[in-house]
Amino acid sequence: MLRPKPETSSAENTWPLIGPDDPPPYTIYNDAGKAPILLVADHASRSIPAAMQQLGLDNTALDRHIAWDIGSADVARTLADLLDAPLILSGYSRLIIDPNRQLDDPTAIPVISDGVVIPGNQSLDEKQKAQRVASFFQPYHTVISERLDRFAANGITPALLSIHSCTPVYGNMERPWHIGVMWDKDDRIAVPMLARLTQMEGLCVGDNQPYSGRHPHDFTIDFHAENRGIAHVGIEVRQDLIGTPDQARQWAQVLATALEEVQADPDVHRPRARP
Repeated sequence: MLRPKPETSSAENTWPLIGPDDPPPYTIYNDAGKAPILLVADHASRSIPAAMQQLGLDNTALDRHIAWDIGSADVARTLADLLDAPLILSGYSRLIIDPNRQLDDPTAIPVISDGVVIPGNQSLDEKQKAQRVASFFQPYHTVISERLDRFAANGITPALLSIHSCTPVYGNMERPWHIGVMWDKDDRIAVPMLARLTQMEGLCVGDNQPYSGRHPHDFTIDFHAENRGIAHVGIEVRQDLIGTPDQARQWAQVLATALEEVQADPDVHRPRARP
């Protein structure tokens, strides 16, 4: 597992809000994976730098979905092993800045999330927001771009899989879906994956449920995959199904099985012009 170190100079740290004893803004797992696939996990961590004092929140709040996608890191790492694919995991809580939001989206740095006021996000000035971009958002997306560039330099057009998790209940609605497949115009992975998943006994599968791949403010897939014309899909697994490492491994195996034939399709590994 590769853990980056910031470049330092006589001026400011490259990651100005991350202290020397804090985790890095991203982690690269299975970097030598041979599959023509890149996995990403935007909301893999609930970490917050020590100096930011948990944004004024207690541990109970940081254990909730508002802070991270529970179980997504375990699913993503196991899937990376099963597929033999590299994986990039974001290193910090989405409450600091959400790596899967356009920067002009008001929810990118939420002042309130699911009814919880975020004290450390109130009344930030432009310099403070820019520091969050430089410390957390930009490093994560830069390393994704660099890893895709490495594929391209080796003559490989990879697929991009974005791994998330969702709550079993939202508002007053119980979510029946065990797994959701998120997609927009590029159907090369989503449609055959949906077909394979729906054939599995006892599995309730969401087609752009509980979230839609057509959300206008999503960022990671739009920026890295759609702009390059590479095949992609977003995957949501319900959190109550992956709350332990053993459960996460079981559901990662379900995803790996659903992707077996898809990843072998040569069309998945050809660039496609953006519609």
